[in-house]
Parts: sequence; structure tokens; C-alpha cells
Amino acid sequence: QVQLVESGGGLVQAGGSLRLSCTASGSIFSRDVMGWYRQAPGKQRDLVATLSSGGSTSYADSVKGRFTISRDDAKNTVYLQMNSLKSEDTAIYYCNSFGPLKWPWGQGTQVTVSS
Repeated sequence: QVQLVESGGGLVQAGGSLRLSCTASGSIFSRDVMGWYRQAPGKQRDLVATLSSGGSTSYADSVKGRFTISRDDAKNTVYLQMNSLKSEDTAIYYCNSFGPLKWPWGQGTQVTVSS
């Protein structure tokens, strides 16, 4: 059973930066398109960024130019570098496969941006 563990969240002031990590218990990243998602209180979980095994990336318009997704297959880890954070980025962040077949969701990591 694959387990996803997100970390790196915290409390940061607007304009600050955080780097999130997502580590999988198995070697899944090398063949999956991976995504970072976020869920704000009272809202649905939204896709933030994706990264293919070939290195292609995509970003939600709301984070384009501020967030960067990357991966280290040797460490089974996907990262999300978040710069110029805004209060509207406050949410719980999760990683998972981008495709319709999802791995079990991890506990996520809380990101809180104070204005």
C-alpha cells in the first residue's frame, strides 16, 4: 500500500516562501504524473500544479509564476516551492497522482499565510 506523507507547511507572512515535500513509500513518481492539491476551509480540493515523468509542468492560474513543482525520483519525493505567498494560499496541501486513479490521500500539510 502506497503511503504519501506531506510536510513543510507552516505559518508565514504574506510575501514569504515555503517549500513543501511529499514522500511516497514506494517508487511511484517515476511513472506517474504527480500533482499538488490544496483545500481551503469550506472549499473543495483544487489542483495546484502537476509534473509529468518527462518533466512537463502545469500550474493553476492563481499560482503561476509563484509556485514551482519538482521531483527527486531517487528520494521518491515531490516538492512544491511556494514564493510570494498570499493570504488566499492558506489551505491544507496534498500530493497525489494526477490521473483518475488516486493513491490513498495523506494527511496533508497546513499552510497559513498571515496578511
